[in-house]
Amino acid sequence: MDQSVKFDLDLIHRYDKSGPRYTSYPTALELHYGFTAQDYQQQIKLSNERGGPLSLYFHIPFCDTVCYYCACNKIITKNREHAEPYLANLFKEIEFQGALFDKKRMVNQLHWGGGTPTFLDYEQMSRLMAATRQHFNLKEDDTGEYSIEIDPRATDDKTIKQLRRLGFNRISLGVQDFDPAVQQAVNRIQSEAQTFAVLDAAKKEGFRSTSIDLIYGLPLQTVASFSVTLDKILSVAPDRFSIFNYAHLPARFKTQRQINDADMPNAEVKLDILQMIIRRLLDAGYVYIGMDHFAKPDDELAIAQRENKLYRNFQGYSTHSDCDLIGLGITSIGRVADSYVQNVKDLTAYDALISQGELPVFKGFVLNADDKLRRAVITQLICHFSLSFSDIEQAYTIDFKHYFSSELNALKVMRDDGLLVINDEGIQVLAVGRLLIRNICMIFDAYLKANTEQFSKVI
Repeated sequence: MDQSVKFDLDLIHRYDKSGPRYTSYPTALELHYGFTAQDYQQQIKLSNERGGPLSLYFHIPFCDTVCYYCACNKIITKNREHAEPYLANLFKEIEFQGALFDKKRMVNQLHWGGGTPTFLDYEQMSRLMAATRQHFNLKEDDTGEYSIEIDPRATDDKTIKQLRRLGFNRISLGVQDFDPAVQQAVNRIQSEAQTFAVLDAAKKEGFRSTSIDLIYGLPLQTVASFSVTLDKILSVAPDRFSIFNYAHLPARFKTQRQINDADMPNAEVKLDILQMIIRRLLDAGYVYIGMDHFAKPDDELAIAQRENKLYRNFQGYSTHSDCDLIGLGITSIGRVADSYVQNVKDLTAYDALISQGELPVFKGFVLNADDKLRRAVITQLICHFSLSFSDIEQAYTIDFKHYFSSELNALKVMRDDGLLVINDEGIQVLAVGRLLIRNICMIFDAYLKANTEQFSKVI
């Protein structure tokens, strides 16, 4: 498989608009309040009938300092005891949900996100993993994909050893930028020594994968300054990179109002930084997976993409398309059977529902036949940059060219611009179109409104 990518500034300017990231289709905006806990239980029943492995996502919302760029659902506190009531409710939710899923179903994938999961101390983390193991069928060996998001400022070699003991074998580290002025501007002061100590400890403890999160478009960033950060990270050769485009939306996210608008790099500088990032990572031997993800050629993501087995879910690119995803904790989103389901978003509502012995369902969505078909099309394009008409036709008993006649007609402009090739067999996204894959997927989105400003920019 050709996994190259080409940067074309003229095309990027023409196609640079807002659009979904397609961690799901339909997107989370379509989840509605008419979906109830009873609807979720029906989907769980259907999921058990179909069988297959499970994936668990736990949302740990606590951080001890606020990063001004952050748009996540978080609770800022330095008092670790504030996590105790939340954990008590989380343990009950684990029990509630665990009782509904077939205990024989193996948990192939587990992820702790946040917030900052390492806000919890070892005793708290141990109790959380023990409760999970009591009510779900976790693997006893090291063959699962059990990952956790790490804040190097709240982690040391002892913590890494403890996480490995609990069964984690993958970590992702938030770095964002090493430049002191940028760190000061976004209130995330993090030394290189802290970061590299964690990476070194993870390698010594036998973690199978390390991923680094960076953000471009932060205040005071320049091509030169971000290139220095890349130099430092490349010197330790993590397995994966997630390099996100910062969306500055202070009207929506209160903490972003503490960033000085005058310090924000303009659109041209952001594009220059992105072009530099792509060139540097490709020159270093990383494969462009898609969107903002890069991986070493021997990484599971790159292998899955070459073997046409890559998938995308609410945590991003994944190798576990066969797993139903169960969300646990406030604001978490799951995908179970034919539905998406989201938990309530605040501690008070979560506590009230758990105290009543109820599932903390906030809203959800049940996919119809057209949704599933379009999801398959979008997933193939965003994960593999190609689409076989016959594969879709056989799986969904349709005539692709008839069913999607208007979409294929709309793609002709992109074809003429050199983003893709359309022939009798299917669609092939070319190297110049890969950075604009969200635009291509948007053609097949039946829910997309004319106003897409609730989404981030595609570049």
